[in-house]
Amino acid sequence: MLITIAKSTGISALLFFCSDVIAQQQDTLLTLKGAISLAQTRYHFLQAQKYEADAADRDVAVARYGKMPTLEASYQAGFATANNLTGVFYPNGLLPMTGPPSTSNKFSPATGSAASLLLNWQVATFGEQDAKIDLAKAEAKSQKASYQNEVFDHSIQVISAYLDILLAYEQVSIHQHNIERVQAGLKESKVLSVTGIKPGVDSVLFLAELSKARVALANAQKQLETGQWQFSRLLALNQLTVPVDSIFVHTLPDSTLTTDTPLTNHPLLLLAQSHLESSQSRERLLKKSSLPKLTIWGTGFARGSGFENDGTLKTWDGIGLSRYNYGAGLQLAFPIMKYGEVKRRLRVVQLHTQAFREQVEQDRSTLSSQTHIALVSFRNSLAVARETSLQVIASKKALSAMQIRYKTGLVNFTELIQTQYNLLSAELDQKQSYWDVWKGLLLQAAVEGDIQLFLNQIR
Repeated sequence: MLITIAKSTGISALLFFCSDVIAQQQDTLLTLKGAISLAQTRYHFLQAQKYEADAADRDVAVARYGKMPTLEASYQAGFATANNLTGVFYPNGLLPMTGPPSTSNKFSPATGSAASLLLNWQVATFGEQDAKIDLAKAEAKSQKASYQNEVFDHSIQVISAYLDILLAYEQVSIHQHNIERVQAGLKESKVLSVTGIKPGVDSVLFLAELSKARVALANAQKQLETGQWQFSRLLALNQLTVPVDSIFVHTLPDSTLTTDTPLTNHPLLLLAQSHLESSQSRERLLKKSSLPKLTIWGTGFARGSGFENDGTLKTWDGIGLSRYNYGAGLQLAFPIMKYGEVKRRLRVVQLHTQAFREQVEQDRSTLSSQTHIALVSFRNSLAVARETSLQVIASKKALSAMQIRYKTGLVNFTELIQTQYNLLSAELDQKQSYWDVWKGLLLQAAVEGDIQLFLNQIR
């Protein structure tokens, strides 16, 4: 159940005050859920992560398409000499030349041409293509997990900044009320000094206290507007925002709150697990890369040449095609010397896999420990908030009694202003304690990976 205290006019007064603090600025009224939704659609880093996740997901289709055969069509024409020798050479950096050996070097060129249609299909890779697809899927899953983790972290930041602004608004309101009390005391002291009940110096002391109160208000206003701009940055907005969910400074969350969210669903753990699965997929792909590959090929090709059999030249006849051929076959290729390389690379990837496995366990251990810390923090903050509410009630009664005694000359200025300080401190402490409780609940939501744990408390 929600523990409700008597609501002050804090937020209402602050919303009015906001027009003075940020005059000439266009404000945006935002609920907490609206702010989270706006951040997820506007924050540029999250959008970049989303595009990366979409690209990785589409890369799975690219990997699947890699199982399809290739078909290449080509045509070429050239202009060169045809001096040739029979023999074998390593063709790196050389253009091979076909035909029988020539009787001598002749430097009269002629044209030549060639065209082909080549089909190449690896019908059996003994699991390598499937391993490539699995790796693409694992990397897509990892990228998606990264995006979801960033969304979760950013949502936590948005909620935290939202609470900060609400607290800043309340602090401004409290300092405003304090100024009003000091002004009332100043007015009363002037009346009492005329009647001789109080010395005139009390009015001077009240003026000094009024100046202090105005300085405190100015600092609170600076903190408020700074927080608003920081919050706007999280939403990718160029204008100040005003929170409208004031529940967080007037009520406390359910003190009997319990959760059973498994840590395995935490975005951070899902991300770490996805990295581990990607590394395991790379291992499987490497193991498959050293296996043989069965390829089917088929071709239809033609040649043209400006060189005749008797050695005469018909320079431009080579542009046209004059000889036509076809062919088909199978090729079973064994990457014999690749095994050593694969073995060494596999060891590297296996070490990465082990590192990711340890990281998963480290994250799980950290989150488990933080869960207990968050629960202790929440319960202690809740107890403090209940006490500060009692302090505010007592301080208000004490100030009311002290003001009556001051008017009748029974207490001096120092006693009255000290009681007023006590009320100011109690009011600030109360709002701070409420803020601490909701921050404690937010910490629980963060370490358990379930933002609904926090949002479900909004009524």
